[in-house]
Amino acid sequence: MRVCIPTAGTGSRLGLLVKNLNKSLVSVNNKPTISHQIEYFPKDTEFVIPLGYKGNLVKKYLLIAHPNIKFYFVSVNDYTSPNSGLGLSILKAKKYLQQPFIFLSCDTLISGNIPKLKNNWMGYSQIKNMKEYRTISIKGDLVESINEKKVIKRNMHPYIGIAGVLDYKIFWKKMTNGGRNAIQIGESYGLKELIANKVYTKKFKWFDTGNLAELNKTRRKLRLPNMPNILEKEGEAIWFVKNKVIKFSQDKKFIKNRILRTKHLNKYVPKITAHNDNMYVYNKIEGSVLSQIIDLSTFKKFLIYSDKFWVKKNLNKYEEKKFILSCKKFYKIKTHERIELFYKKFNKRDSNEHINHKAMPFLYEILEQVDWDLICAGKASRFHGDFHFENIIYNKKFERFTFLDWRQDFDRNIEYGDIYYDFAKLLHGMLVNHSIINKNKYRVSWDKRDIHFKIGRKKNLISCEKYFYQWIQKKGFSVNKVKTLTALIFLNIAPLHHEPYCYALYGLGKDMLLKAVNNR
Repeated sequence: MRVCIPTAGTGSRLGLLVKNLNKSLVSVNNKPTISHQIEYFPKDTEFVIPLGYKGNLVKKYLLIAHPNIKFYFVSVNDYTSPNSGLGLSILKAKKYLQQPFIFLSCDTLISGNIPKLKNNWMGYSQIKNMKEYRTISIKGDLVESINEKKVIKRNMHPYIGIAGVLDYKIFWKKMTNGGRNAIQIGESYGLKELIANKVYTKKFKWFDTGNLAELNKTRRKLRLPNMPNILEKEGEAIWFVKNKVIKFSQDKKFIKNRILRTKHLNKYVPKITAHNDNMYVYNKIEGSVLSQIIDLSTFKKFLIYSDKFWVKKNLNKYEEKKFILSCKKFYKIKTHERIELFYKKFNKRDSNEHINHKAMPFLYEILEQVDWDLICAGKASRFHGDFHFENIIYNKKFERFTFLDWRQDFDRNIEYGDIYYDFAKLLHGMLVNHSIINKNKYRVSWDKRDIHFKIGRKKNLISCEKYFYQWIQKKGFSVNKVKTLTALIFLNIAPLHHEPYCYALYGLGKDMLLKAVNNR
């Protein structure tokens, strides 16, 4: 059996989610929609994939995520031209579909058994608002007519973008001779010709992913319990496909350095089993995400384990001087750049506003008070770089921790970085927990003169935080330096996140930084 899943379109209704990805790679339950679709079918199914917008990424993904499946890729180069349309993608795939086949729109997710190709059929569902969708008129179990959008009559149901084409020769003759109408309308144009030969109906439970509103509804409805809490980042993604974890970045150097760093991180991170320019793969690690099970007892074990990971790097005078410059770039220079990015991106400016009813100086006044010589005098060691509980897997049976989603470098250094940065990232995750943010358990507002925010805290993380301060002091490190760097982290990541969450990060970072410079 062959299935055609066109992916050439830009998916503009999904906004920024498709800035760096094709719409078929937008995830539901941390898995691209196209992988959900592939898993609907038997393992020996062959797939015909028209490629256009970000098509190289679709191809790379499918080959690395589903290496045992047969794909036929078709290039649709003029997918943005005025004369383009879904029908063009379908016609480009014609030579690979000279047999009965199933058509499936790449933004359609379903629940229900897919019929075998014993006859022509079209999938439908029941929803209240049908104006934005093509519909089918049903008589008994047959399609009586296929209707254009905004045509609403009795016995009509939305056509959901999945259809079985048994009489493929009739379908292709209609599509081939249809000209512009066939290109603009798409598969529905050819399906109309099959009605005379009978087109049966198949009812599905339908989950639309074609626009932001419907995608968000689908994500809520299909959300799995204990799903990892991964905040979406522009240009990056983590996908879970069966027993595989796939990391994506549009930055090829990012992926290259991530792979190279596994040599230095050794047994503490998973073994990469496959990779290409934009992605790498490792097998899913057995265990629990530490954020979901953390308590003080487990946290103490985690620190003992991590202490063995943070191997000190002895530097000569030249390396030490170079490392201090790297810390300066990584902390001071990058912070100023990120703050300017925040102001530009969200149309804000530095001011002496109130934060949670407390009068504040200008942010740049606070930054001038930072002891940058102390902050940039880093302690070189093996480091992770994004060290928080969401990136740690704990196997309780073997009492083993595995570190995930490691940073690609420390100012281009892939061998070592500043141990204080790992400390600060760990503290930042205790203060702002991903699951709290994903559940919208925070409040923030920013008017002209005031920033108000409140972020929920988990009691177990508060206990861990207190113990962490004790541990830091016992090991001879500075708690205040860790707090200062944590404040800088919040300011650095603020422009990378969405409104209004970004305002909470900015407000927290500024408030925390003022407290740190006053208590140094």
